[in-house]
Amino acid sequence: MTSLCEFTVQKVTHRANSGTVRRTLCLSESCLLERDPATYAICTVKPLGDMFCIVRHAENPQLFGIEFIKGQTRTYSSTDRDSLLATLVDGIRAAGNRDIHVKMFPTKRGYRLGPFTLPVDEEVESQHLKFLQISPGGMTFSEVVQRFNSNISYSGLLHAVTQDRLFAENKERLINSALLALVERDTDLDVSHPEDIEAQFQALRRLVASKAGFAAFTAVPGLREKIGSRVVKALTKNNDAITYAVLDMLGALMQPMHDDYDLRQEQSNKASLMSSKKFMEGLLEVFATHVERGSGALIISATLDFLTFALCAPYSETTDGTFFDELLEMVAVRGRIIFRLFQHPSMAIVKGAGLVMKALIEEGEEDVATRMQDLALSEGALPKHLHISLYTQSQDSRVLTNRQLSRILVALWVTGNEVAMQLLRRCIPYGLLQYLESTDEVPEHDIDRIHQRDNLQLAVDIQNKNRGNVQWKLIEKRVNNILQHWRTRIGMENVDEKVQRIVVLRKRRQKIKSEANWEFFYYRFLQDHARPNLIWNHRTREELRECLENEIRAFNVDKDLGAGTVIAWNHVEFEVPYNCLAEEIKIGDYFLRLLLEEGENADEANPMNKPQEFFFDLYHRFLLSQKALMKGNCLQAMTIVYGRCHETIGPFNDTKYMTIMLEKCSDKLERDRLLLFLSKLILNQQNVKDFIDANGVRVLVDILTLAHFHTNRAYVHTQSNVIESNPELRRDTEKEWYYGNVEKERLGPYSLQELKELWEAGDINPKTRCWAQGMDGWRPLQNVPQLKWTLVATGTQVLNESELASLILGMLIQICEFYPSRNADDAVIRPLPKAKRLLTDTACMPHIVQLLLTFDPTLVERVTTLLFLVMQDNPMLPRLYLSGAFFFTMMYIGSNVLPIGRFLHYTHTKQAFRSDEAKASTLMQRSVLGPILPEAMICYLENYGPDKFAEIFLGEFDTPEAIWSMEMRRLMIEKIAAHIADFSPRLQSNTRALYQYCPIPTINYPQLASELFCNIYYLRHLCDVQRFPDWPIQDPVKLLKDVLDAWKTEVEKKAPTMSADDAYAVLGIVKKEGKPVEESVVRRSYFALAQKYHPDKNPEGRDMFEKVNKAYEFLCSRTGKVTDGPDPSNLLLILKTQVILFSRYSSELQPYKYAGYPMLIRTITMETQDERLFAKPVPLLAAACELVYHTVACSPLNAEELRRERGFEILEEALGRCIAQLNVSSRPDDLGVQVCMNIASCFAVAAQFEQCREKLAEMPDVIRDICRMLFFSHLSRLCCVAVECVSAFCVDLLLQTQLFKAGVLWHLLLFLFRYDFTLEEGEVERSADSNQQEVANNLAKLSIVATARLGGYLKSERMATPANPSIRQAIATMLTVYITKQFERVSPHELLKILNSNVRSPYLLWDNGTRAQLTEYLDTQRGTMIRSGECDPSFGAAFVHEAHSSELIVGDIFVRIYNEQPMFPIEEPKTFTVDLLQYLGSQAQYVHSLMAMSQGTTTMDVISQKKITHVQLALEALRNIVRSSPGVEMQCIGHFRLLFSLLQMDGAPRLQEAALEALSTVVSNKECVNDIASADVMPDLLLLIHSLPTARLLILEILHPLVSNSKVVKELMSKGVCIYLLDVFCNSTNAVMREKTAELFAKMMTEKLTGPKLRLQLAKFLPNIFMDAMRDSPETSVHMFEGTHENPELIWNDEAREKVSSSVQELKDQFYTTQRNDHSAIWSLPQDYNTIYSNVQGEIVVGGVFLRLFVANPGWVLRKPKEFFLDIVDSFVELSSLPSPPTEELELVTTAIVVFLEAQPLMADQVPTFGHIPKLILLLKSNNDNVVSSTMRIVHQLAKSAVCINSLAAVDSVNGMKLAMKKSRLVTPLACEALNSMFNEPNDELISQALSCDLIPYLLTLLGSPLEFIPNPSGTKAHIVKALKSMTRSLALGDKVSAILDQSRVWSEFKDQRHDLFITHTNTVGYLTAGTPGVAGYLTQGKSKTLPDVPPPADVIHQENPNQL
Repeated sequence: MTSLCEFTVQKVTHRANSGTVRRTLCLSESCLLERDPATYAICTVKPLGDMFCIVRHAENPQLFGIEFIKGQTRTYSSTDRDSLLATLVDGIRAAGNRDIHVKMFPTKRGYRLGPFTLPVDEEVESQHLKFLQISPGGMTFSEVVQRFNSNISYSGLLHAVTQDRLFAENKERLINSALLALVERDTDLDVSHPEDIEAQFQALRRLVASKAGFAAFTAVPGLREKIGSRVVKALTKNNDAITYAVLDMLGALMQPMHDDYDLRQEQSNKASLMSSKKFMEGLLEVFATHVERGSGALIISATLDFLTFALCAPYSETTDGTFFDELLEMVAVRGRIIFRLFQHPSMAIVKGAGLVMKALIEEGEEDVATRMQDLALSEGALPKHLHISLYTQSQDSRVLTNRQLSRILVALWVTGNEVAMQLLRRCIPYGLLQYLESTDEVPEHDIDRIHQRDNLQLAVDIQNKNRGNVQWKLIEKRVNNILQHWRTRIGMENVDEKVQRIVVLRKRRQKIKSEANWEFFYYRFLQDHARPNLIWNHRTREELRECLENEIRAFNVDKDLGAGTVIAWNHVEFEVPYNCLAEEIKIGDYFLRLLLEEGENADEANPMNKPQEFFFDLYHRFLLSQKALMKGNCLQAMTIVYGRCHETIGPFNDTKYMTIMLEKCSDKLERDRLLLFLSKLILNQQNVKDFIDANGVRVLVDILTLAHFHTNRAYVHTQSNVIESNPELRRDTEKEWYYGNVEKERLGPYSLQELKELWEAGDINPKTRCWAQGMDGWRPLQNVPQLKWTLVATGTQVLNESELASLILGMLIQICEFYPSRNADDAVIRPLPKAKRLLTDTACMPHIVQLLLTFDPTLVERVTTLLFLVMQDNPMLPRLYLSGAFFFTMMYIGSNVLPIGRFLHYTHTKQAFRSDEAKASTLMQRSVLGPILPEAMICYLENYGPDKFAEIFLGEFDTPEAIWSMEMRRLMIEKIAAHIADFSPRLQSNTRALYQYCPIPTINYPQLASELFCNIYYLRHLCDVQRFPDWPIQDPVKLLKDVLDAWKTEVEKKAPTMSADDAYAVLGIVKKEGKPVEESVVRRSYFALAQKYHPDKNPEGRDMFEKVNKAYEFLCSRTGKVTDGPDPSNLLLILKTQVILFSRYSSELQPYKYAGYPMLIRTITMETQDERLFAKPVPLLAAACELVYHTVACSPLNAEELRRERGFEILEEALGRCIAQLNVSSRPDDLGVQVCMNIASCFAVAAQFEQCREKLAEMPDVIRDICRMLFFSHLSRLCCVAVECVSAFCVDLLLQTQLFKAGVLWHLLLFLFRYDFTLEEGEVERSADSNQQEVANNLAKLSIVATARLGGYLKSERMATPANPSIRQAIATMLTVYITKQFERVSPHELLKILNSNVRSPYLLWDNGTRAQLTEYLDTQRGTMIRSGECDPSFGAAFVHEAHSSELIVGDIFVRIYNEQPMFPIEEPKTFTVDLLQYLGSQAQYVHSLMAMSQGTTTMDVISQKKITHVQLALEALRNIVRSSPGVEMQCIGHFRLLFSLLQMDGAPRLQEAALEALSTVVSNKECVNDIASADVMPDLLLLIHSLPTARLLILEILHPLVSNSKVVKELMSKGVCIYLLDVFCNSTNAVMREKTAELFAKMMTEKLTGPKLRLQLAKFLPNIFMDAMRDSPETSVHMFEGTHENPELIWNDEAREKVSSSVQELKDQFYTTQRNDHSAIWSLPQDYNTIYSNVQGEIVVGGVFLRLFVANPGWVLRKPKEFFLDIVDSFVELSSLPSPPTEELELVTTAIVVFLEAQPLMADQVPTFGHIPKLILLLKSNNDNVVSSTMRIVHQLAKSAVCINSLAAVDSVNGMKLAMKKSRLVTPLACEALNSMFNEPNDELISQALSCDLIPYLLTLLGSPLEFIPNPSGTKAHIVKALKSMTRSLALGDKVSAILDQSRVWSEFKDQRHDLFITHTNTVGYLTAGTPGVAGYLTQGKSKTLPDVPPPADVIHQENPNQL
């Protein structure tokens, strides 16, 4: 029922007293509806398929009828009849009814042989075809034609070919004969009745619509010429109905109306019709005339069809090329005419014009296309079609076809047209236009609705058809042979079939073809964007729409008021301002804010447009801006742009200037921005050169030294095991500074802190000269970089000192990379590149090296990288050690040492340094690291490279090839720190202090004292399987032999040659009796003697130095005991060797059962029972138990053997003995710890076997001891083994339960929180053997797996365990459900990282407090369990996190936190949405009850308030999830009653607002809107407009998308939306809210079904002009309402406003009360309700115009001049038709018509198309003098129009004017002047009327009379004389007129006189040429502004435009 277009008509009906009733005729896709304009209610509905014919009455230009197939006929009148009929015909045919046609007179249904509902049979068709050849007796040919038309379908003969193909020729012959009979009939068209002529052409149309008739046009000799002759004669009749019938018939000849047509025949017909250029010119002239006059819509439509078939693809492919070009040129000359049709109300005409325009541009010459493109701009067609292209949304195929055509036209008008493209750039953001150049494709392509015929395929089908019917042709040939004798008898000879011609199609030229991706542009146009070059959303789209609509509307008004002047659109100045983006700072095409927010994270798919131009625009703004913030923003933007597009932008010529700015600036913000900018500039090598030339390297190094001031660096957990200074330690107290006073006295030294105090006291200033060590002389304070940036500088820094240094180092690295030390041939470049020379200089290099002392990880890494680059092939490399670089490097405490390793690897042997150690190897002597690192480490560096060295250097390595630990590193750092202790503190005070090199003594490591280093191995470690389980053993047999050899060596061992006393004596240590000498004493004594006798300082002390070394080495390496017999250590090695063999070569030993169990068990038993077990120096129990473990792990046979030998019991006894010895002071290497680890490992392996598990289940002490092991958390390795044992036990449900009840969870969960995820994410390799934190991490990983297995969470085959509900409940309670869900999903690392991080996400609320609470609880339970064996009986299931207790958790999501992080990705947003809705559903009833109970109270208890808050949070979460996850709003379908019910909580406004916000997010989904429409919930929303004023804007935003649904609009109308919104519009104090309300009203009024009803309701409160203003400009409508107006279209004052406002408020309050109690209440106004304004009482209003004011001010620019004119003429006719018309009203209406025509004379040209002239002439014959006088005044004005004069000639106008003069003599002057004007136009019909009514004698009578009753008789006589003279000039009738005049004596007196002086001329100015000053319409009037007489208050500050910063 949705209307595609609507027309106002008068329906002729006997039910109305006046004979007519006003109706709105609405055309939908399938129906024709009549609506009551007063209520917009549907009166009747008729399907379009039921219509048979449209009758266009000839005698009345306004009357038409519609005939239906069932017999009904409905008659209407319309002032725009032809446009209505053209639209109606197109709509009916588009609906599938091809039989619809238009004719002059009603159908005579008696002529039809059968009902119209059924088609006639073939016999009836054949009979009527014969009747056309031979008329039956008694029938005229006219009757025969009418009968033929009544029985034959307008779409053609239904039985054009008989059922039997054999006899097809007979039917074709019959059709051909009928055609010839029809055109050869001897009928004179000049005297024939128009009805008969129309009927004949409609009969022709029916015949040629058949295939035979279509082919006969060129096939039948003479037929073409005869039809052409009749066509030409018919067109000369100048009858619109005949012309339309002719054109419709020609269209059927141009394009086949039947199926299975032949393209060759189509080509032939077209060539015949278009062969006459003169004929084509005539058709186009008729077409142009009607377009210019605005008449003949049917003719225009038919002509456009003709042109479409001739010129438009695909039909034009069958048009001959020559004729095509001729016609195209003829149409191109009339191009402006085509553009006028784009404003036509008929959709069919607009489409036809568009297709023709498309052909003109695509296939016309270049100048034609250019002219069409120019006209598209000047005629305003481009914005109109752009609006259609962008904003047309419909399901109707016709509307979509027009949209597609508009998009094609826009593309053609813009292609190659720079002016049009510039217009688009002013209208549409460039970021959106960029999509035109995109190569992306839209997800779904629209079908081609324009080119619906594939001519090429049709031609191929025809050829195939001709080839494929061979068999059928053979049959026909045989039949012809049989019938040959019959054919011969009747004179028909068989003719050979002609060879079929090949179909040759005309090739489309498409000279202009758009290559732009318009389809993708339109697709992206409808999406929202927020990018640096594009902000595009609903607001910007609507603003563009409004601007286009307003511009189109204003231009149309200007054209209507043009008064004959050609109006061109001022497209040069049109642009869309996008006021909604006014607050955004935009430079070029980019929004600065979004560019800065995006930063470097740019989308590579969207390259920057014109980056060079944009970059220099930014630079220009930077130079001009005076504000630091703006300069900083510009610099930041320049940094981003140059960083992204430096290759495109190229060199920056002002790099030197920017470098100088950096050197001279004293603002920290500017400094940092300049540095960031320069860091991007150096991406270009030319800029680097300029930067270096401007002393940029020195400037950077000066700033670089500030890094020493940044002491508050990030604390890394892993640094604590090395060295870290206290960040609170003051290091700026070193006295380094001196300054000179005005007396040139040198004062100092001062510390930096003291200088700051002097500065604050004013004792020193920027010009004070200062000096410190490292400076080359005295300098002003402001020129000393350190002091400038610490004392003088202002502003807030963007980067801290470390970030600043990191940036600068990165820049220096980048610069060095531009200048390599070697060329492409690997030749060393000399001289060294300038950049490296500058960096090597003593002014730079020491300060760069000394940055290593900051120990900042990033800085150290970058410094070493820079040094590596600078020192490559650098002549200064051998002296680098003098800078202290190697000392500082080795002091570094961080872990990112790979760059350090590379640096050391390259430089450590290239220094001009040589060690004097005699025993040192060659490598140690060559390496500068020799005194610092052990030889093994240097070998690693040299042999394995920097990567392997870095790995060892960071770890705890005690291997056969390397022994290194963090303790050794700490010792090394301490030694170096002590060596340079005097220097490092100075840098905190003076950043440019220089280090003075001093060699360091060799560092001896106690850890290596007892080790023997041979080749590259430490031999003792080879057998340490715990630490080196995978150390490669080349030959196990050889290893066994070596073990035996070692035993032999041990037996033969001799006593040492040096005693401890001798060693103490050498070192000068006096040993006290009974007390051992501490190692620190030995070390200090050695360091003192070594420094004293070191060869570097004392060349004579070399011998003593060697003795000291020997003594020190002896004391460090001695074991402290001397053994004479077998050493128990050897037995230990034997056991360990077996462990090595079984662990590494188990595959070889697996088949064999271990035979040593009896001996091994005896050994374990003896060791267990030994009372001195834990006091033995070399116990064997640990190694023996370890061997048991490996044997069991090697083979199941061993496990069973061990069980049979009661090995488990023996092991449990040993475990109990050892675990009793464990305590908090136990160490990992304690015997008890080792034994426990080995036995636990043995049990873990044994648990794989079912019988072993059964045995273990019978030993509860094992479970207890395993859990007790976990208590000693400081023994990480022991705990790891115990956890693995727990994990292994979890495969058995009974063991699971025993572990759970033994409290294993308390231990496991505590281990989880000792995980360091930063170690896992580092780049350095590490292992558990060398890194304690790695052990802790492994323990945590094992614990998380054990926990998961304990609860049965893991499902993989290898890790699966039984599910235990009790354990699961406890784990989920303590770790949260989210964590338990992650057991299977994520890796242990990720899960542990979450547990050890502060996570505040919707899934997990986990922070320090949560962990502290849980760990405290776990620690307490663990302690009580160990001490007493008791704990929490729920085992954690009853634990509650305090942080979670007050949280709302829905679907395992913390709702409050999700609301704080609405962009957090939810894994299953749809499920979460459903959970939220279910939660809201579960709480809704409670909340409703709660609110009902709390009515009347002011407070609410805490629990209730919490419930309300939770519901509010859930609503907010629903809003957020819908916003962040498009598509989930579909889950709300079915729940809208629930959501809207929450709007009823009047006592909880915040909850209501939350519900509204949630609804605001879902209403953008069409399906949701449809569901809301079905929920009947609008009252809940409307009530809030009254009860929740703070949310009105939000409600309006919700309503805006809702009203796009017709059902919602209908419900809103019934529930009172009109009165609610009217109250807001009239009574609200918020201007924005009122504008939004007006905008909503405007949108609702555009709804096809209910919108007109809303307008009618609003009209009962407000004048119609307000509704138009709401549509045109909501802001203007508000201003209009608040203002005072008195103009022709509006009388409005305070009284009217108050009356409307109070009435609306009263009605609203009443209905609110009713609706609140009853939501089903229906709002309606009484039928006769209307707001009566006292200020307009008595005013006559026509068409919304107050006639009194209009007459007084006729220059007022009316909104709808045409509609007003139609209404006022209708009012005049209606008044004049009354028996006694009111005189005053008639006079006012007449005067209004006259002044309107005087002000807008062009409107008179349109009067004939309105059909009013016959009625006016009829009123001249009225008996009422007032009516006659008034009518004559109107006719007098119309006679000034040549178009009206031609129409007056078509009616009996002259006689009517004569009768009027006789009836009322006072009208004689006007009548005579009108006659003068009429006869002055050459029209013989008027003179014929004058002769027939004897007007000439009557005029002569008047000429001879004194005319005393007339004020100006001379003027009247002058008009009579001129009229008579004009009549004599007629070529046809002038002689008759002259003969009559020559007989008159009166004429002889006047004919030779000139009477011009007696005629007064009243000039009527047009709209453009003059106009009334100071008069404007309601939209063009503008807003007046009163200038103040006094200045504003002093505190009012003018706000600067942000865009002009």
